[in-house]
Amino acid sequence: MRTLSSLLRRKVVTESGRSLGRCHDLRGELTATKLRVTGLCVGHGGWLEHLGIRGHDAHQTIPWSAVIRIEGTKIIIRDDASD
Repeated sequence: MRTLSSLLRRKVVTESGRSLGRCHDLRGELTATKLRVTGLCVGHGGWLEHLGIRGHDAHQTIPWSAVIRIEGTKIIIRDDASD
């Protein structure tokens, strides 16, 4: 089992190896019974958003459905999710 905080500061890369930066924050939906992760806030814009310096920028948020696997210190996402 992983904790949400264990995903923070991990490198986010595409399956072909292109680096998108680090995961600085997570997005989620809270239902009556659980919290569901919906996205990763990545890169410089994700860091600024985490600090509250600027608003939500969809180009810096990777949908959780794009995550292929978590491997070592990396979160690997589908190539087409970073466009």
